[in-house]
Amino acid sequence: MRIVQITPGAGDNYYCENCVRDAALVRAIRNLGHDVLMVPMYLPIPGEMGSAAEGNEIFFGGVNVYLQQKWGIFRRTPRWVDWIFDRPGLLRWVGRKSDMTSAKGLGELTMSTLAGEGGRQAKEFRRLVEWLGRAENRPDVVCLSNVLLAPLAGAIKRSLGVRVFCILQDEDGFLDGLSEPYRGQAWGLLGELAKDVDGFISVSRYYAEVMSERLGIGQERMSVVHVGIELEDFDGVKAEAAVPTVGFLSQMCFNKGLDVLADAFIRLKGNDKLKNARLRVAGGRRSSDEAFIEGICKKLEANDVGGDVEFWEGFDRAAKVDFLRGLSVVCVPEKEAVAYSLYVLEGLAVGVPFVEPSSGVFRELAELTGGGVLYEAHDADSLVGTLEGVLVDGERGRALGERGRDAVLSKFDIVQTAEAFLRIFEE
Repeated sequence: MRIVQITPGAGDNYYCENCVRDAALVRAIRNLGHDVLMVPMYLPIPGEMGSAAEGNEIFFGGVNVYLQQKWGIFRRTPRWVDWIFDRPGLLRWVGRKSDMTSAKGLGELTMSTLAGEGGRQAKEFRRLVEWLGRAENRPDVVCLSNVLLAPLAGAIKRSLGVRVFCILQDEDGFLDGLSEPYRGQAWGLLGELAKDVDGFISVSRYYAEVMSERLGIGQERMSVVHVGIELEDFDGVKAEAAVPTVGFLSQMCFNKGLDVLADAFIRLKGNDKLKNARLRVAGGRRSSDEAFIEGICKKLEANDVGGDVEFWEGFDRAAKVDFLRGLSVVCVPEKEAVAYSLYVLEGLAVGVPFVEPSSGVFRELAELTGGGVLYEAHDADSLVGTLEGVLVDGERGRALGERGRDAVLSKFDIVQTAEAFLRIFEE
């Protein structure tokens, strides 16, 4: 079977769980003997994950999409002009300097791209569909990485006559971040565009319920396949923290709650049993996160704990394993409910338990793995108390981590995820 996986890139400046997931899925399906083309959109797929899409063109390049939105002349330029702005090096640089994946200020652009062939990026739609129609690229199945790509479904089906599936994974955060009237318009239009998709694959039971309701998707078109990880990355690696160490592995931004965790860490250091505790932070940042991070660092220094906090620059596969092995617990105090969490699974893969809010997918992960403890969402006292309970009682933390590790090894192998996707594609 030839499968085309269409995935928006995030550039190289922060840990993109969606890119990690899609690249791992592509590699796993290829290893099962299928031909998979991974097609990047907007920005390049970050770092070593981009090897899964190596050699393929970038479609809907972020610079060209913006230029076509703002000035009519760029909606008519020949391909050789557009190519200048689609060069991966330029897109990576722009991605580092701007917030191309943030919803803020993108209402008009979002509505234009959702309009598909009737929007200002019409020639981008035509180029992608024509590329897919070439004999060397023509797919049996197309898989869209998220529902914001749904405008492609109708065009692909009309032109190629193939089935189109769509993964559902945290799109609501972007859509709800749009200003009105764009927010309401986008949700309404996506409900209509969803009718062109043959089947949806949600990354959790929680999120399947959310999107079934918000998009009006019937259960007959909804499947749930939990995200898996590449277990070989963690083979033989076990957590070995010398002192109680809390780890944050995600984009260092407001929504991920890095400020909340920093405040909790300051309070933890006041516990005599945790005077030697440390905080490790990794996951990268956007340019707009810099002032936020600087404010956190100043607060840590003002409370005399700055020397106990490490900010890691690297978050590739090797750096991530090294980062995780030195932790006692993973904690990313998400401020909004999330659909899935790779960092929880990756931590558990090396025996590191998690402390997360009792919202979104975390209840589901706690039930499926037994490897973590939930605190009351948006409750600082509950967060501090829960972290203390895991850090002070080292035996409890190790038991949680071991239980979670066993569950991840048996239930969350990316090969199992790939096999589930293939069964859906072949039905």
